[in-house]
Amino acid sequence: LTGTKYGCGGGGCGACTVMISTYEPASKEIRHYSANACLLPICSLYGAAVTTVEGVGSTKTRVHPVQERLAKCHGSQCGFCTPGMVMSIYTLLRNHPEPTSEQMIAALAGNLCRCTGYRPILDACKTFCKESICCQKKANGKCCLDQEDDLFDKEEKISTRLFSTDEFQPLDPTQELIFPPELMRMAENQPKRTLFFHGERMTWISPVTLDELLDLKAAHPKAPLVVGNTSVGPEMKFRGVFHPIVIAPSRIPDLNVVKHTDDGLTLGAACSLSLVKAVLTNAISEFPEEKTKVFCAVLQQLRTLGGEQIRNVASLGGNIISRKSTSDLNPILAASNCMLSLASRGRKQQIPLSDIFADGVGNTIMPEEILVSVHIPYSRKGEYVSAFRQAPRRENALPITNAGMRVLFEEGTDIIKDLSIFYGGAVSTTICAKQTCWTLTGRHWNEQMLDEACRLVLKEIALPGSASGEKLDYKKTLIVSFFYRFFLEVLQSLKTTDPCHYPDIPMEYRSVLQDFKNKMPQSIQIYQAKPSQSPQDPVGRPIMHQSGIKHATGEAVYTDDLPSVDGELFLAVVTSSRAHAKIVSIDTSEALKGPGVFDIITAHDVPATNEFYYSDDPEIIFARNKVICVGQIVCAVVADSDVHAKQAAAKVKIEYEALEPVILTIEEAIKHNSFFEPKRKLEQGNVDQAFETVDNIIEGEICIGGQEHFYMETQSVLAVPKGEDKEMDVYVSTQHPAIIQEMVASSLGVPANRIMCHVKRVGGAFGGKLLKAGLLASVAAVAANKTSRAVRLILSRGDDMLITGGRHPFIGKYKVGFMNNGRIIAVDAKYYINGGCTPDESVLVAEVSLLKMDNAYKIPNLRCWAYACKTNLPSNTAFRGFGFPQSALVTETWITGVADKTGLSPEKIREINMYKEDKQTHFKQKFDPQNLIRCWNECMKKSAYYSRKTAVNEFNKQNYWKKKGIAIVPMKFPFGLGTRYLSQAAALVHIYTDGSVLLTHGGIEMGQGIHTKMIQVASRELNIPMSCIHFCETSTTTVPNACASAGSAGTDVNGMAVKDACQTLLKRLQPIINKNPKGTWNDWIKEAFEQSVSLSATGYFRGYNENMDWERGEGQPFTYFLYGAACSEVEINCLTGDHKNLRTDIVMDIGCSINPAVDIGQIEGAFVQGVGLYTMEELKYSPEGVLYTRGPDQYKIPAVCDIPEQFSVSLLSASQNPYAIYASKGIGEAGLFLGCSVFFALRHAVTSVRNERGLKKTFALNSPLTAEQIRAGCADDFTEMV
Repeated sequence: LTGTKYGCGGGGCGACTVMISTYEPASKEIRHYSANACLLPICSLYGAAVTTVEGVGSTKTRVHPVQERLAKCHGSQCGFCTPGMVMSIYTLLRNHPEPTSEQMIAALAGNLCRCTGYRPILDACKTFCKESICCQKKANGKCCLDQEDDLFDKEEKISTRLFSTDEFQPLDPTQELIFPPELMRMAENQPKRTLFFHGERMTWISPVTLDELLDLKAAHPKAPLVVGNTSVGPEMKFRGVFHPIVIAPSRIPDLNVVKHTDDGLTLGAACSLSLVKAVLTNAISEFPEEKTKVFCAVLQQLRTLGGEQIRNVASLGGNIISRKSTSDLNPILAASNCMLSLASRGRKQQIPLSDIFADGVGNTIMPEEILVSVHIPYSRKGEYVSAFRQAPRRENALPITNAGMRVLFEEGTDIIKDLSIFYGGAVSTTICAKQTCWTLTGRHWNEQMLDEACRLVLKEIALPGSASGEKLDYKKTLIVSFFYRFFLEVLQSLKTTDPCHYPDIPMEYRSVLQDFKNKMPQSIQIYQAKPSQSPQDPVGRPIMHQSGIKHATGEAVYTDDLPSVDGELFLAVVTSSRAHAKIVSIDTSEALKGPGVFDIITAHDVPATNEFYYSDDPEIIFARNKVICVGQIVCAVVADSDVHAKQAAAKVKIEYEALEPVILTIEEAIKHNSFFEPKRKLEQGNVDQAFETVDNIIEGEICIGGQEHFYMETQSVLAVPKGEDKEMDVYVSTQHPAIIQEMVASSLGVPANRIMCHVKRVGGAFGGKLLKAGLLASVAAVAANKTSRAVRLILSRGDDMLITGGRHPFIGKYKVGFMNNGRIIAVDAKYYINGGCTPDESVLVAEVSLLKMDNAYKIPNLRCWAYACKTNLPSNTAFRGFGFPQSALVTETWITGVADKTGLSPEKIREINMYKEDKQTHFKQKFDPQNLIRCWNECMKKSAYYSRKTAVNEFNKQNYWKKKGIAIVPMKFPFGLGTRYLSQAAALVHIYTDGSVLLTHGGIEMGQGIHTKMIQVASRELNIPMSCIHFCETSTTTVPNACASAGSAGTDVNGMAVKDACQTLLKRLQPIINKNPKGTWNDWIKEAFEQSVSLSATGYFRGYNENMDWERGEGQPFTYFLYGAACSEVEINCLTGDHKNLRTDIVMDIGCSINPAVDIGQIEGAFVQGVGLYTMEELKYSPEGVLYTRGPDQYKIPAVCDIPEQFSVSLLSASQNPYAIYASKGIGEAGLFLGCSVFFALRHAVTSVRNERGLKKTFALNSPLTAEQIRAGCADDFTEMV
């Protein structure tokens, strides 16, 4: 079964979600829950039923409504995360056939998707929810869903439906799989007995009574107790911790108790967090409010702890005992005086939970003792309890800092009788502010106490300078901000209980007491339907992705799903641990002794090319004498299983000798003059002279962090030697099969015609599967060549993030001269990009960032330089947008800088300087900007920008600790690859005698729907239904020398080639059709065969005529331009820096869309990736150049909770593009930059805070604009204390 996908191996992405069903004989209840297969030990599933995506439905049996709707709502693009999505939704529907939208959003919190931006997935989910999903905007008395009748516009009917709900089959809960009766009988009849499972290196013991557990623990005090494996699992996987014996206590009744006592609630230590959540929710509804304050606070932390899949298996006891400082529960449980029941042989004791953190080290539990249950007390009258957390992402993220606080007052007063404050995330475990609490006892709950408390707590909680690049100031600020928030909450409660005695908290402070909540987003998509078009012509219609159903059933095959070849070996890479060093020796003796190890591959085993010189510096397969970055591949181990290969790889010992200098940052590269040549410059007008005439000059710089591609499918290769003539089949997840073929052939020293590269589909790429995939394919091919066996190389998520590099970090320095009326006269800019250790595409990225830096603005005098820095980081590479998202952000930053300086609004500055009539760019290419202005005006109108801006300002006047911001940003995105030969394309079309058509072309399907669009093109050209046309795979055997699917150009160029091939065929068939015009397609084809007419044709497209002369600084590097505008509104919490995306409206000009569903999906997906780039995704390195952020635990991409609550995308009507197929435009990359509208909305919110507090006008914000930066920008008394 290959439907369940490996995405990260650490429970962080949800791609491997399955449903577990268990039967409880006592209550005769069947329980269904979702879980991450990557963490779930198979031994823990004794007696359980596992349902994978294949069990839910398949095209061979019946497609389940969840699968059908997800596909038909366009909820899958690359399809790699889809099986996990299906399982999360399916499990929810098994438990709640008519869920609320809150339950639905909660169910998806643990699932990541990198392609879609979640909107279409949520559309599919809404069809199952019981509330109406109507927009409730009854403009002209109708809901937006029924408006289609009366909006005629020159026969272009505006349509907002990308799918039709009438064709969905209903959800019928009676049709689901039953729980296997034999498992039920087994549970009923078999006496419970202890289970032992012995593996190659470890033993799993699952006892059934508490006494037996205590005996085991006495015998093996070091053995961990494992329930959900969410803590021990990642430790063993990622940190190399090894446990020879593991004890699984989850079958012991004493550890699963749930009972209400007179003074609270007792919960067994093995209870899952989901169960605890349900029990608390229940208790809160049953008991009076006064008693449940602790329950409410614990429940609040449980809502955001992990995703549903983690909470379903993780245990309450495990969370407490692991004493991690990132535990959200421990601070609140400790502050609330929870008691722990401990047991060991012959001894039971009760201790307060706070004891295990008493000295910040916590050492009161003996190794042989186990935690049996936890007692959570009721709250008392005059007692107030709260819990707080701030994390890099609101859901499914470990906290930066969290807290639990409780205060008890002397009866009827505001005098503190007992105060308890605990923090997490500050030091290595939960920590108590004991001194502070002790000192404040007996004080009144007033401002004076607050002031003293903040000082004391900062003094008491000393944060150590931590290694992992943590910003300590932010943590300190949070520590006092949380206490202030608690102070306000308690004041508010005191006021409610006794309105006469206590002062009101000011109105404008109140909103901060409400946390940001997740609501089901609402969305609108608007495109132009073509009513006059013949019904069988599919072009321009929202047709479902060709593989959509297969994505949802798990039948879609990716590289790692290919069945294993006989004798196949697994490859694990050994990477450098130094950034710049000489390799003294490689000792493989230990590794070769490992079980199942077959051989070790080094640079000496490469038959021919190991270093590829595409420019002055080489791209390297295996490091030879020195390493130039951490994560460079030094050698590789092949073994009979991936587990054995990884174990052996860990045993390879490499001795290094340090080399100088180690250059990691752009600043260091500038200092050491370390650059990739050539440096590029563009200049127009007379910059120096213009600076002398302007009214005002601003100077500044902005840093933009890199970005990890985080394609859901990691880099994957399967190399299969054919055994004769040095032939090899290479199956690889890549955007560019031709370069794979070229590099593999060149490394093996064979002609390219012996290497067959096949790509069926790619699970997301975004630019990261070009050159890097070629080097990894060569690693596998060299191993396959040496061993004469098939070799499979599937990078783990951690290795993928470490080895492959991503988007270029960027520093933009600028000097801008402008007039007081806001017109910009001169710009002098320098861009530095961090290229990493090899050239890759870095110089090209630098060039593109120069060519596209003007964005939408006419700048009469301009000089800009771009430098690609050579550093000792893994080489950075192409990434969606290719330099434009960075240089255009610099441009928009100085636009807002000019606005601040002149006192005009940013949108005024944008309008004044926007390209107006037929103009030329700074490299003398002419274009017509009228659609740019149309997009801008339409976005202004659709977003009701001015009225909403007024409302935002009003809101900001009335709220001190919460602020809103709104921003609108235009975009001009030039399309083109700069040289003609990079955009050539070919296609091959066969018609078989039964009338069916087989189509292939050089484009790669990586989620952008290219195959679907190509079938649409062929269907229109041949005038036959899409169902007659099949696309098999992209391969170097059918279409040679294809260009990469990159730069948004895939559909443009391959579409032309497919059209060419179809027209050739139709020309040949024309005489036959003329003779028998009434005949069917099949008649004509049969007749053609009998007349010996060739039914196969190649199509070709020469490419766009593009060129650029860098010497003269002019040319026509682009073929046409896309335009767009986006308006976003956000709300920030000034105490924590947290923010919520409230609304985004996007208007895009993409010509005539070939498939609006696919294109709108591309715009939304790119936009959400941009939101990640500009506001969330932060890469962290150690001072030695080691990447810390190596998986979804540390690196946060946007999740369901990050998309705007209202999200509308409209395609500009009546737009033509004479240059591309069917007047469409290439759309993959452009939308990403629009994510910066959120960045500037945040900037607007921070600006209004600073203006209100009289802080200085100019301030710099870098990207990503994380909560930490927002908090630092909103300076106040608390940031001053730090």
